[in-house]
Amino acid sequence: MTLDSSAKSSLTGSTAGKNSTPMLGKVYLVGAGPGDPGLLTVKAKTLIECADVVLCDALVSDPILQLINPRAERVHAGKRRGRHSMSQAEITQLLLQKAHEHAVVVRLKGGDPFVFGRGGEEMRDLIAAGVSVEVVPGITAGIAAPAYAGIPVTHRGYSSSVTFVTGHESAGKYRPNVDWSAIARASETIVVYMGVHNLPNITQSLIEAGLALDTPVALIRWGTRPEQEELVGTLDNIGQKVEKTGFEAPAVAVIGKVVDLRSQLAPASPMHDEHWDAVQNTEPSR
Repeated sequence: MTLDSSAKSSLTGSTAGKNSTPMLGKVYLVGAGPGDPGLLTVKAKTLIECADVVLCDALVSDPILQLINPRAERVHAGKRRGRHSMSQAEITQLLLQKAHEHAVVVRLKGGDPFVFGRGGEEMRDLIAAGVSVEVVPGITAGIAAPAYAGIPVTHRGYSSSVTFVTGHESAGKYRPNVDWSAIARASETIVVYMGVHNLPNITQSLIEAGLALDTPVALIRWGTRPEQEELVGTLDNIGQKVEKTGFEAPAVAVIGKVVDLRSQLAPASPMHDEHWDAVQNTEPSR
């Protein structure tokens, strides 16, 4: 799908005439979801296909990257542990620059931009600079990855509360540490993003806060993608299992009794659908 200049003006709200001062383009903070292209929202797909420039995160899956307008400028601005192609300040500055050069600028992020995706930081800075910006929510991995593993994050018989928390905190943040003790007391399901490298500290903190040693834990790597992997254990042994198997990030951790539902629900997961390979390997339509 390709939009002409008038359609792009409708998207950005630009109505500048020939003799008027050119208007800035619009930046869209777009959530690409967890990886399965079937989970991409209609609005996200439309913007990806008509964008003039796309700044991509490292966790955006290849089938979704294939949807990008072939004439668009593509910039890799991914952030992985120890491998930052650009600093956050550089990314924000580049977004400002591209908004002066193009009508439709897409900042494409894995999952949802406002769930541990720094979307709030980028939106605030863009607004402060006078740039028009809009968020396009995406399905977050903390819900989708467990679902594809057969784990509902809530269930009337197991959990009526869920907490989403980062296991990888930034330096110089508003407070130094996650209060794992408070989370252990308050929530029946805990979903941890980016927590594999800090897993021993997390599990020890939760045990010290009173959670039982045999509290179920599931790690889900590359959730919703064909290469999805799962590792299941307990607070007492999941760290040893990670070390023994070499299980690596990126992954989310689900902690709580809902993990026990996996044995019953996983057979109905899309990961076990006989059409899965065909869907994943189909050339994306435009």
